[in-house]
Amino acid sequence: RFSLFVHRVFKKTSGNGGLTLYLGKRDYVDHIASVDQVDGVVKLDTKDFGERKVFVQLACAFRYGSDDLDVMGLCFRKDIWIQHVQIYPESHKPTLSPMHDTLLKKAGDNTYPFSFEIPKDLPCSVSLQPGPDDKGKACGVDFEIKTYLAMDKCSPDEKIDKKDTARLIIRKIQYAPSQVGAGPKAEICKSFMMSDKPVHLEAAMEKDLYFHGEAIPIKIKINNESNKTVKKFKITVDQTTDIVLYSADKYTKAVYTQEETVEPSSTYENTLSITPVLADNKEKRGLALDGRLKDEDTNLASTTVLRQGLEKDVLGILVSYKIKINLMVALQAKRNSTT
Repeated sequence: RFSLFVHRVFKKTSGNGGLTLYLGKRDYVDHIASVDQVDGVVKLDTKDFGERKVFVQLACAFRYGSDDLDVMGLCFRKDIWIQHVQIYPESHKPTLSPMHDTLLKKAGDNTYPFSFEIPKDLPCSVSLQPGPDDKGKACGVDFEIKTYLAMDKCSPDEKIDKKDTARLIIRKIQYAPSQVGAGPKAEICKSFMMSDKPVHLEAAMEKDLYFHGEAIPIKIKINNESNKTVKKFKITVDQTTDIVLYSADKYTKAVYTQEETVEPSSTYENTLSITPVLADNKEKRGLALDGRLKDEDTNLASTTVLRQGLEKDVLGILVSYKIKINLMVALQAKRNSTT
């Protein structure tokens, strides 16, 4: 078996020191046909375990409030999907992968492997950008791996102490489809009062898919046959976030704006490149981002890819983008006549 070189190992130790969770990566790619397998290990110090067992849990959940607000029996976290495996006493024996081999060597003795298959119909990680004064975990969809000590894997009557758990947040990220389609094209014809002829506006893009940080060229053509003067136009990229899991909330926020002046002539034709990035939108509360990991940067949320036949509710949050072009037309002052 070939060994796998891991640049970085992520680990978290429980408060009691008996459990140490190891992962070789925290980003797991949704390839549409399948999702990367989650392989990890847990190192155990069993001297204080007693009759308790060790479980590992992977959960996909929608969070719509801070843990600090979980009062009076209210819960601000809804599990979308959850799976448990028991690793001690050993009952879960996955087929060892190169990732397992690497982590087992790093963790040393008394270490137990685990694996999870993430269903492909689960949502990708999305978080809503908090405001400057917001505290606690951000709202959104997240994936969490947790190892814990308990008598039973999920007994409602058993309270699990925080010191008996170790957890790491991971991300399920969207893989861009390899097939790129033809770019969209739109046109509009606007007529005005007191003008016999209209203004024509056309906009076209080369393709329908762009990567994070990639420049987006837009071909713009204006043909002004009216007696109005087109002074300038504005390009806006809007992000629409549709929270479908628990309500019908929908938010639209501009993530890019640019204005261009137009010379006073009858035609304009040019290709402009725009690049919406998170760095220009850091202060916008509620903006949808790819799932954020602690102390790591992220991107504007990827467009949600809807699979045929999949219920939208299970995706939790739907994200889409729209480009708008607005023409600014100069108003002509009325002339007063005197006799």
